[in-house]
Amino acid sequence: MASSRTWTAALLVIGDEILSGRTQDRNIAQTAAWLNVQGIRLAEVRVVADVQATIVEAVNALRARNDYLFTTGGIGPTHDDITVDAIAAAHGVPVVIHPTARAMLERHYATRGGVTEARLRMARVPDGADLIENAMSGAPGIRLGNVFILAGVPHIAALMLDALTGTLEGGLPVVSRTIGCWVPESEIADMLGATERAHEGAQIGSYPFFREGRVGANFVVRSTDVAVVDACVADLVRQLEAMGHAVVADGI
Repeated sequence: MASSRTWTAALLVIGDEILSGRTQDRNIAQTAAWLNVQGIRLAEVRVVADVQATIVEAVNALRARNDYLFTTGGIGPTHDDITVDAIAAAHGVPVVIHPTARAMLERHYATRGGVTEARLRMARVPDGADLIENAMSGAPGIRLGNVFILAGVPHIAALMLDALTGTLEGGLPVVSRTIGCWVPESEIADMLGATERAHEGAQIGSYPFFREGRVGANFVVRSTDVAVVDACVADLVRQLEAMGHAVVADGI
């Protein structure tokens, strides 16, 4: 049975290519969506460069204040892939060659030129770590305590998340509904706050926009209880319509 407490995770996105703008990150959205299904809330995201001291500081801070920490990037075969070294340093353990990871790589590259020194880097793990299956290639992800080290390539990270599905302890998944309205959010800010307070367990997110020469906003109501979401949405609709505003189901 799912726990009623809120379980949280952080995501540490590692890579100079993200910070430079050369690569657009897609792992945040897919990790957040996957975590929600597991009953775990993505509480914070940090993006850092390929600098070991910076990664160590971020890993220790994020894993201490969340139930889980996921990292993406920096576990490939090149010299600048230093995530494993940094996470080992954060835990105060050495880096070792995992025998199972080595065997996986040897099988995968048996007809692709064999395991080179560069490819063997993908079998390196912090001492004491477990492996996360990667169905696409021989290079696995890594788990050490509450830290999960995933690939930076989004479709490979997704496969690693799939391998973890159902294995983590979590709470109830968050459900949400969206409505939209052509109204400046500043005109109804007090009403939104009062409505959220009136429905315990609900959160209302307001997302304004400017389209067609006028302003509007979409309102997303979230809770772990679908009945709370439905009641809060009904209350919002009633109040907005009483003010003379037409409400659009599923947002504008």
